[in-house]
Amino acid sequence: MIDLDALLEQVADEKGFIAFVEALANDFACERELEAESPSGLYGPGQLGWENGTVDTVLGAAAAWGRIKLLTGFSLAEDNPWKRCAHILYAGKFYE
Repeated sequence: MIDLDALLEQVADEKGFIAFVEALANDFACERELEAESPSGLYGPGQLGWENGTVDTVLGAAAAWGRIKLLTGFSLAEDNPWKRCAHILYAGKFYE
């Protein structure tokens, strides 16, 4: 299992971003396998913390999180656009 938080902090360029996206996709796939074997409750995250279980809900949550961060000015804290994009995609895992 890859530590997504640690990998996210290492994103500095396109190569790191792609590695993060691959790890995020693998984490999502692992969650789906775990949930198929032993489903979590209807309310709350899955076994690996995924709040969203389809591509459209993941991307929708990521966009909503990014929009909120942009409107509140928190997006200005990240100067690296690759890491900023990785943060937005990662938010699709946990943001509802």
